Amino acid sequence: MDNQSILENKKVLVVDDEPDILETLEELLYMCSVDMASTFEEAVTFLKNNTYDVAILDIMGVKGYDLLEVTNTMGIPSLMLTAHALTPDNLKQSIEMGADAYVPKEKLVDISLYVADVLNARKEGKKNNVTWFSLLKPVFDRLFGEGWRKKDRNFWDEFDAKQMSSRDDIQKME
Repeated sequence: MDNQSILENKKVLVVDDEPDILETLEELLYMCSVDMASTFEEAVTFLKNNTYDVAILDIMGVKGYDLLEVTNTMGIPSLMLTAHALTPDNLKQSIEMGADAYVPKEKLVDISLYVADVLNARKEGKKNNVTWFSLLKPVFDRLFGEGWRKKDRNFWDEFDAKQMSSRDDIQKME
């Protein structure tokens, strides 16, 4: 089974205040059933009335962190998507608040990889997964500068340890 076949017919909520981002995500996730919301309130209405396999949440403009709390409460895996909140502090906050991934909008074209990674990890009963961060770490290094993890060294050391144990678990399954 290829890694992205898990996306077939999944129900996805996409929340972003930029219409072009919503349209692009709908096109990129063509194999899924996608509901699009452009405001916090609209997203909450969708969440109250539907069941979702995964949510993609913009941070700025739609109260993304508030929505993350809602999706966490509902057990919906969530990816944070951002251009304006692209900082080490927001990355850390997203992870601490329970986001399953944190994706810069410049990597939007690869969104299906990150969504599949999150769904596969959840299918295996894992909250923290390996692929999304491994794929995006070079982007974070470029954007945030060398040594960006030093400020929160203990957090990132613990995060790396979790990543290694997840990677070891995956290798045992192969």
